[in-house]
Amino acid sequence: MKKTIIITALCALAAAMNLCAGDLTMWYQQPAADNKAMNEALPIGNARMGGLIFGKPERERICLNEDSLWTGGENPDGNYDTMGAYQVLGNAFVNLLGQTNVSGYRRELNLGDALAKVSYTANGVKFRREFFCSHPAGVLAAQFSADKKAAYSGSIELADGHVGKVVVAGNRFTVTGTLDNGMKFEWQVLALNQGGTVTTVTDTNSTRLEFKNCDNLTLLVAAGTDYVFDYAKQYHGDDPHARVSAQIEAAAKNGFFKLKTAHIQDYQSLFNRVSADFGQSSDAQTSLPTNQRKIEAFKTVDPGLEALLFQYGRYLLISCSRPGGLPANLQGLWNDNNSPPWHSDYHANINIQMNYWPAEVANLGECHTPFFDLIASQLPAWRKATAAAKDFETADGNFTQRGFAIRTSHNITGGMGWKWDKTANAWYCQHLWEHYAFGLDKNYLRIMAYPIMKETCEFWEDHLKELPDGKLVVPDAWSPEHGPTEDGVSYSQEIVWDLFNNYVQAADALGVDKDYRDQIAALRDRLVTPQIGHWGQLQEWMTDRDDPNDHHRHTSHLFAVYPGTQISVSRTPELAKAAKISLDARGIAPDSDVREWSFAWRTALYARLHDGEDAYKMLQQLFSARNTCPNLFGLHPPMQIDGNFGITAGIAEMLLQSQAGEIELLPALPAEWPTGKISGLRARGGFEVGIEWNDGKLVSATVKNVSGDGEAKVRYGEKVVTVDVKPGQTKLLNAQLE
Repeated sequence: MKKTIIITALCALAAAMNLCAGDLTMWYQQPAADNKAMNEALPIGNARMGGLIFGKPERERICLNEDSLWTGGENPDGNYDTMGAYQVLGNAFVNLLGQTNVSGYRRELNLGDALAKVSYTANGVKFRREFFCSHPAGVLAAQFSADKKAAYSGSIELADGHVGKVVVAGNRFTVTGTLDNGMKFEWQVLALNQGGTVTTVTDTNSTRLEFKNCDNLTLLVAAGTDYVFDYAKQYHGDDPHARVSAQIEAAAKNGFFKLKTAHIQDYQSLFNRVSADFGQSSDAQTSLPTNQRKIEAFKTVDPGLEALLFQYGRYLLISCSRPGGLPANLQGLWNDNNSPPWHSDYHANINIQMNYWPAEVANLGECHTPFFDLIASQLPAWRKATAAAKDFETADGNFTQRGFAIRTSHNITGGMGWKWDKTANAWYCQHLWEHYAFGLDKNYLRIMAYPIMKETCEFWEDHLKELPDGKLVVPDAWSPEHGPTEDGVSYSQEIVWDLFNNYVQAADALGVDKDYRDQIAALRDRLVTPQIGHWGQLQEWMTDRDDPNDHHRHTSHLFAVYPGTQISVSRTPELAKAAKISLDARGIAPDSDVREWSFAWRTALYARLHDGEDAYKMLQQLFSARNTCPNLFGLHPPMQIDGNFGITAGIAEMLLQSQAGEIELLPALPAEWPTGKISGLRARGGFEVGIEWNDGKLVSATVKNVSGDGEAKVRYGEKVVTVDVKPGQTKLLNAQLE
């Protein structure tokens, strides 16, 4: 009775916070196909460990991942084929007897509480499964229950991803192994039953656990490797056995209900910071399962599903990137293949950056920190590789003495692959700066961000090339993944400008290095900047040769619009106009090579250019069968996750911007969202903002000072006001900003 009361109270609280709404639940009328794990299975995760839930009545499959399970190593020659890849941990299978005559099947993922569920009726018995991945406990938990006692009989089998040693003792599997690079891994699965029996069976086919006549069955999974963020230790630490055993034993003592309660509380402490309402979807729309509904949303406005897509990016970031773990890779955390597309690595020419575009504005700043930890841990290897590379000989013929560069791809153990993306080092620094710009944590800036930013400035001080007119260019650069290698490519020029500009602000914030700060400011002002070409476009290269019929997926020369700040509608209107001409020309024709992440980026670009209608058109493209999977993962194809994160950031930019020293409300509100509200978005300067609108017009806004200096400039349309708001205080503004 006590448990029932607590559960009811939790649901009531969730409903009050708009978390039980159908538009926060993805649901399906069939299981995921075994050969379509990344496209159809439902993802759960606690940042370090993830699972894909399939939901087949007679044979549940949970595909398991651990974020540090990687092959490869330092890879000094940069050969992409030997860099290593992110791996599958393994699969857990639960085989169930008597699952015939199935009706009323439903598989779902509730973003409000991060619970995946499967329910159906078989032979007159109502069966239910519930799954979550607990960050506090460090385990994945699954419970199988029914409305009839003794309804569960079957077996549990494991398939390790690397033929590790499998030991079964009592009701626990323990799998241990070592990869070719010396990485030790371990995962354990514990089966807990109420009623019935669980026994170990070993025969010529397998070693498995068999359960019989159980009222319910709970599985707990814990996993780990010996990976540490430490180059000096060659990224190897303690054997994971003690940690994994302690996690699973502590979880078993707590039990499923306590684990679930703690999981929901922890998850919602992050997720509940932001709520979004873009309008009411029709009953016909909400009655469709998600795989069908998203296809219809590509044709007809479905504001509820659009809000869900926004929140899905936040759900995924919480699930795959938390302090202490590794950052989201090309597939986030989830992977069913030991030879995954593009190694499921970290791509430095936009992909990992796009993964973290929503972190600050969508009020998940701490989810950004794994990216910084990875950067810091890789620097010794990156410096060494850069110092040995002929690509970075300085003008006097010497090898690099200061700083580092990054190839287009990298792993977690100092290794890089493919060609150098020369200015990726500066783009990574943008993320270090943005975390400070939103939160104003000077201790973080001083200890983590500033030293890396300064080192990167020193690198570019040594490597910029002076033209006859005294202007400076990045030599032999590339506009990914487009065009030749040459001097002064707009993409690289804009990124180095961004680095120098952010460094100047960082030095000012800390009150340090005045002379060097002034030197970098002077270099910034000598950089070649993007020019306007003969058809009014923003030039991608120094020479005016852009083709108006070029529909390439990348828009790299528009970095200065977003995520950069060099070009804006208010400060540089002519350049903004040229950027829009370039963006329009790229097009979205079905026969072009525009991809899901391209549409996400273009949503943000159009938003920065104050074009809400074209931003919305880009957003809606994410619902097409071409661009997202049935489980709403981005579809490149194959699956990759950056579009999921990018579209969350793009939607936020449509509703709130703060890059120009002002908090701008509804800068790119589309006509498709005439009425709505959003709360909890973050603005630079340490503020949290809520906005409500009706008939396309601002109704009210709230500005909360989380860590700011007590003064905020707020813009709506042409009107700008200065709001005095003390730390911890919230100010309510009406449509007139009064």
